[in-house]
Amino acid sequence: MPEVYITRTASFLPNNPIGNDEIEDYLGFINGAASRTRALILRNNKIKQRYYAMDKSGQLTHTNSEIAATAIRNLFEKHPDEIKDVELLSCATSSPDQIMPSHGMMVHGELPESGNMDVTSPSGNCCSGMHSLKYAYYAIKSKEITKAVTCASERLGQVMRHDKFEEEIQRLVEVEDKPILAFEKDFLRWMLSDGAGSFLIEDKKSETGISLRIDWIESVSFANQEEACMYQGCEKMKNGSTKSFKEYTPEEIINQSILSIKQDVKLLGEKIVALGSDTCAEILAKRGVKSSEIDHFLTHMSSFYFEDKIDDRMHEKGIPVPKEKWFTNLDKVGNVGSASIYIMIDELMKSGKLKKGEKILLSVPESARFSYAYSMLTVC
Repeated sequence: MPEVYITRTASFLPNNPIGNDEIEDYLGFINGAASRTRALILRNNKIKQRYYAMDKSGQLTHTNSEIAATAIRNLFEKHPDEIKDVELLSCATSSPDQIMPSHGMMVHGELPESGNMDVTSPSGNCCSGMHSLKYAYYAIKSKEITKAVTCASERLGQVMRHDKFEEEIQRLVEVEDKPILAFEKDFLRWMLSDGAGSFLIEDKKSETGISLRIDWIESVSFANQEEACMYQGCEKMKNGSTKSFKEYTPEEIINQSILSIKQDVKLLGEKIVALGSDTCAEILAKRGVKSSEIDHFLTHMSSFYFEDKIDDRMHEKGIPVPKEKWFTNLDKVGNVGSASIYIMIDELMKSGKLKKGEKILLSVPESARFSYAYSMLTVC
């Protein structure tokens, strides 16, 4: 079977970076008051800036598909005609702008300069970007195609605006409950970011510059044994099951913020690091990879709060990777969900730090119902 290479990378972050002191200028004040949890969460996640595809009034500046299409166009900035040769477009997101048509089709619709091609849309959360890459990897491995574009994008800023929660907050005030959101609903507001990353995937390495050979991609789900931890468009019941938005009245959807993103932070803390590090150890053993062979470790983290916990668990499992080999840009771009690993790889590719023969381990956890994706790349 042919080898598969990432031959070109690109990314796009909309508008100007937003500092921590500006967040509520864009997201607004829930119930007219500053968040009581913002400072605590920002201190733990250590994110200094993020990007939003909207202005301070909440007016949209880019759709999700436009963000993705811009990142893809950036791949072909110096070679605009090459986009016509792409045979497969695989687009991932956890925040599509519509239920139908698919996100991939909407992105393709933003690229009239491209040709007719196969289009797929892996759904899910953070791992969907890796699933998008894996689909293209298999397509080239099986000799079905020779050139693909994979992309992951997010537009979550507007979902975090105050007006998505105020009806529920007003209801809480009316019943004399605490006039703030539950921590589970406020947790994600201070870390999520909008943006996109893209890769050109081919069966031959680039003739100019470096390429990244994809040695393998592995993904594992624990949904058969774990309940939902991060969810949207449903409500989590006391027994751990979920109730779809389709089962609520329009009034209930508004009053209970059913369409907002929620995080079971207690379950997140108990499971996300332990399951992920244990799985990583099993996969490296299966693949015959020693942690000492890893030159660069790129792990998607929603917050720097988890950094030392990941490091400690990896040492416990016998797969330590020195911190000087870790690479992240979380503090500069925020948590861009499925696109985070793409944006990290793009920055590392263009950093001048990579040397031929080096090994890069990718680690992407997904808390939605606990799934993980790992990949080994070789610089060539």
